[in-house]
Amino acid sequence: MLNSISLSCQLAALVWCFSLLLQSHHSFSVPSNETDRLALLAIGSQLEDDPLGVTSSWNNSTNLCQWTGVTCGHRHQRVTKLDLSNRTIGGTLSPYVGNLSFLRYLNLADNNFHGEIPHQIGRLVRLEALVLANNSFSGKIPTNLSRCSNLISFNARRNNLVGEIPAELGYNWLKLENLTIADNHLTGHFPASIGNLSTLERINVLGNGLWGRIPNNLGNLRNLILLNLGENRFSGIVPPSIFNISSLENVFLPTNRFNGSLPLDIGVSLPKLRGFIVAENNFAGSIPDLKNLEWLNLGSNNLGTGEANDLDFLTLLTNCTELTAIGLDDNRFGGVLPHSIANLSSTMTDIVIAGNQISGIIPTGIRNLVNLVELCMDDNKLTGTIPHAIGELKNLQLLYLDSNFLAGGIPTSLGNLTLLTNLALSSNDLQGSIPPSLGNCKNLIELHMADIELTGALPPQILSISTLSLSLDLSYNRLSGTLPLEVGNLKNLVYFNISLNRFSGEIPVTLSACTSLQQLYLQGNSFSGSIPSSLSSLKSIKELDMSSNNLSGQIPEYLENLSFLEYLNLSYNHFEGEVPTKGVFSNKTGISLSGNGKLCGGLDELNLPPCPSRGLKKRTDFLLKVVVPVTVSGVILSLCLVLFLARRRRSAHKSSVSQLMDQQFPMISYAELSKATNDFSSSNMIGQGSFGFVYKGNLGENGMMVAVKVINLKQKGASNGFVAECQALRNIRHRNLIKIITICSSIDFKGVDFQAIVYEYMQNGSLEDWLHQSEDQQEARSLTLIQRLNIIIDVASAIEYIHHHCQPPVVHGDLKPSNVLLDQDLVAHLGDFGLAKFLSSSPLDTAMETPSSSKGIKGTVGYIAPEYGMGGEASMTGDVYSFGILLLEVFTRRRPTDGMFNQGLTLHEFARTALPDKVMEIVDSLLLLEVQASNSRSCGDERLRTEECLVAVVETGVVCSMESPIERMEMRDVVAKLCRARDTFLGRMRI
Repeated sequence: MLNSISLSCQLAALVWCFSLLLQSHHSFSVPSNETDRLALLAIGSQLEDDPLGVTSSWNNSTNLCQWTGVTCGHRHQRVTKLDLSNRTIGGTLSPYVGNLSFLRYLNLADNNFHGEIPHQIGRLVRLEALVLANNSFSGKIPTNLSRCSNLISFNARRNNLVGEIPAELGYNWLKLENLTIADNHLTGHFPASIGNLSTLERINVLGNGLWGRIPNNLGNLRNLILLNLGENRFSGIVPPSIFNISSLENVFLPTNRFNGSLPLDIGVSLPKLRGFIVAENNFAGSIPDLKNLEWLNLGSNNLGTGEANDLDFLTLLTNCTELTAIGLDDNRFGGVLPHSIANLSSTMTDIVIAGNQISGIIPTGIRNLVNLVELCMDDNKLTGTIPHAIGELKNLQLLYLDSNFLAGGIPTSLGNLTLLTNLALSSNDLQGSIPPSLGNCKNLIELHMADIELTGALPPQILSISTLSLSLDLSYNRLSGTLPLEVGNLKNLVYFNISLNRFSGEIPVTLSACTSLQQLYLQGNSFSGSIPSSLSSLKSIKELDMSSNNLSGQIPEYLENLSFLEYLNLSYNHFEGEVPTKGVFSNKTGISLSGNGKLCGGLDELNLPPCPSRGLKKRTDFLLKVVVPVTVSGVILSLCLVLFLARRRRSAHKSSVSQLMDQQFPMISYAELSKATNDFSSSNMIGQGSFGFVYKGNLGENGMMVAVKVINLKQKGASNGFVAECQALRNIRHRNLIKIITICSSIDFKGVDFQAIVYEYMQNGSLEDWLHQSEDQQEARSLTLIQRLNIIIDVASAIEYIHHHCQPPVVHGDLKPSNVLLDQDLVAHLGDFGLAKFLSSSPLDTAMETPSSSKGIKGTVGYIAPEYGMGGEASMTGDVYSFGILLLEVFTRRRPTDGMFNQGLTLHEFARTALPDKVMEIVDSLLLLEVQASNSRSCGDERLRTEECLVAVVETGVVCSMESPIERMEMRDVVAKLCRARDTFLGRMRI
């Protein structure tokens, strides 16, 4: 009985204890996620520029686990992941982020965050990944971050971080696998404590200001795959222990101050090594044995001894079946070029061995490297001839063989290299004539054949390569004959040098078409006659040398109006008459006129005799500049009055139109235009819009192809637009502006008023036709990346000209693809100035009233600046906005009115949210095919340059199309940035 009572008591006690345990468990359960909710709201309150409405879902109406970018754990509903990457968000990161105590993953990459990294992140002991890349975080890396002892990945690349890398990180981040803090402003030594992180797989500190020696204990990182210490100020020797980390696949040490020699057994100790770049250091000695490589860049060091066996290692590299690129340039390699170079992998795309002491011949077996894109052997001691076999390398784009001792003629087979963009053969012992077959290289942008004893005439085919833009250098040869008229095809050429040859005859007037020229050197020939007046169109010229020829006549006054001209050499010719005193002539150090015995006047410092009969000249000038214009003006006014009285039924502005036209453009009759267009046949119609119709025609006895825009006078404001366009174009000249040939303001055969403008005909139609082809278009056409770059730079140059080089400045007012016309060489010409306006001289650059001015928004939907919709005046910044949209359309091939752009998403936002890392996802798919084709034969650096170019271009379009006018760029800065982007693209083949 007692036992049963005792048992009952024990059971009751157990139940009571169990209930207490349950109560205790209930009282001390895990807190709710209210702390997380408050922390997120605090974070959201400090965010700025949230165009995608990321934080609009962050409110009390929904569970926080459903908020955008937020992920919760299943058990306790606490925030474990916060991903706000690539949302174009700005602002600072709230310290309350440290209250998300269950957070394992924090990703804020690709945004506009600024301010310091909150040290409260150090409270997040569960954090495994912290990604802050591509923002503007500043200040130091907080030492408190070392408390995140479970961190596996830290990526803060491309920010503005300063100071030293905290040594504490190397003592506490014992699980770290990825340390990426490249492209910041970090300084100091690289902490030796990082060598404690045995789990590390990636170290990337590229592009900082770190200095000193590399710690020896980095050799303890036996799991390391990537080591990138490039572009810092490291010095001393690289610890040998690093070259014993057998897991290493990529070692990047370029642009530092390392010295010493490289271990010769790297290929053995690093069996997985695929990428090895140590360019631009002070390494010396011999080349190590390397295997399994994909690319190798040892350029700009002191490697090699100058002895015979320096390049024997190339034979070993023939076993590297995946090798694509070799860079050995600017070292001290000597000896004979091994014939085994022709036995390298057929995957090779780049061989750069320039700037050494390599001798021997170029083996004919080079034809085996069928995928070669870049072959740079310049500045060596190579002998023999240029192998005909090089012409079989159909993928070759860059060929540099200059500054060697190559002999013989230039192989005609080079004309087979139709993809070639850069060819340099200067300073060799070559001889003979220039093969006309080189004219087949229609993609050349640079051609250097100076100082190689060339003889004979300059083939016109060479001057028909319209893509030549960087330079054409044929100086120090013995070329003879006249300079062919085809020189006018070089409209994009910047540098042209044919000095010290035997050219004769007159300077061709067609040279005036080369309006991009900045340096022109014609000295040391036998040119005769006067300087053509047409050269006044060379508005970009900076240096002009015509010395030591047989030129005569007076020095043209227009030379003093070339605003960029800094250096002018006309010495040792037969010039006579008065020397101008303005422009380049106002600076004695910028001109050279010696050896012309009949010159007078000019600056006193030139010590030339005074010009005779100054008084007579002044009287003549008075007659020419005052009396004659006044008399002519009186006659013109009288004629206008007679016309006004004879045609009273015409409006007052029509008389002003006739006066304007008569003064500036030749008039043509309706009958002539009707005949030229076959009575305005529908078969000749090439365009249509609210203004009327555009017809192609053959004008005059020579049948010149023209485009005739017939104004629809029934359309309100059309006649005003006609006047505005003529006013805008009458005093401006630029190679990228459409040219008016003649006009017609008359009546047709039915007695009805008729107005038309006749332009030069553009064989390749409009940019609109190329970007958005109609389904019934017979021939599929597409624009390459370089063609799009050239076209958009052409358009930008035209706008820069009318904005900054016209008095008064002009606003176009209707920039869009259909108003960009392309000639036979795909050079862009900006047209349709029907909405153009002149600007006042006030600081605000507001538009003056013109015949086309009227109330209401003018322009085309999608391209109109936002401020125009709120009554803003036409302005330069309005043009910049339209240009930005046009640029984005060219590279994405999406109209701003595309159906995908709705609910707040615009072409501008579409592009902005892709910057910088997702640009390749938004560009035209046709460009992607081109880039992919290039990638298949390019090394990583080349791909990076292409992407860099596209990022810069899209970034320019985004800044130009900002909603606020004050945030937009000026067109002069736009041109500069786009030209730099093009230079990046064109130079992408150098490794």
